[in-house]
Amino acid sequence: MLVKGTTRVCGVMADPVAHSLSPVLHNYMAEQMGIDFIYVPFRVDVRRVEEVLKGAYEMNLLGMNATVPHKQAILPYLKEIDRGAADIGAVNTLVRMEGGYKGYNTDLPGIKRALADAGVTQFAGREAVVVGAGGAARAVVYLLAREGMSRIWLLNRTLARAEEMAGHVNGIFGEGLVVPLRTDCWRQIPAGKYLVIQATSVGMYPCVEEAPVEDPAFYRLIDVAMDIIYTPAKTKFMKYAMEAGAEAYNGLRMLLYQGVEAFELWTGQTVPAEVSEGAYCLMERMLEQS
Repeated sequence: MLVKGTTRVCGVMADPVAHSLSPVLHNYMAEQMGIDFIYVPFRVDVRRVEEVLKGAYEMNLLGMNATVPHKQAILPYLKEIDRGAADIGAVNTLVRMEGGYKGYNTDLPGIKRALADAGVTQFAGREAVVVGAGGAARAVVYLLAREGMSRIWLLNRTLARAEEMAGHVNGIFGEGLVVPLRTDCWRQIPAGKYLVIQATSVGMYPCVEEAPVEDPAFYRLIDVAMDIIYTPAKTKFMKYAMEAGAEAYNGLRMLLYQGVEAFELWTGQTVPAEVSEGAYCLMERMLEQS
């Protein structure tokens, strides 16, 4: 990849950031599509996001991705926020505009496309369990509500955060749709089979021996499990779900598709299917080697 004076620069802000596969994804797509574009990692202290955004704009960055723990922290410092991202209350993609950056949430289409790859295309009449109440979980819950889930059980270690998110989503889609519970109160969920999405950082490298729930009985509730984590490729949450007979998927497809959506916002070009699949295979190989 030849970097020139005309090369447009994007990147990911995170803390930590060394584990991120986003630079691999975006630089591969740019190279395959012949776009004069480079994507780099930025380790950003969440307390300094205002300064970082001002500096990024002055340095002519085309855009950025934001991940843990920045998806909500950056909201006050954006020039504009897309309607969907505003409803979710979290942003993961920034696109340069006059005077600052506009915030989008490409996790939303990313999650939907990843679920479709896992065979989950029908939402109406189904129930789901979401673990977590951070920025990624907000997008998950919003998507499931928008797509017609009949009930969403929201588990979080801190009940107040789950209640805040449930109140926000129920205010948009109707009272009683999202039911907040403390994680250790999961037994209040009625017996049945659920789509369960793990949307916390629990179990992410290097803390690979952790899971949000350790009781094997919880995993017998699962029909399809998805963990937003992709390092390691098979989390302890996924292992528990598979041992209980469920299908389990990591977050690599979600990373792929949210990245494709962001890349298209920055470049104005559609990513061909063969390019996105090539990027996925490359990231998968890198995970296997790590």
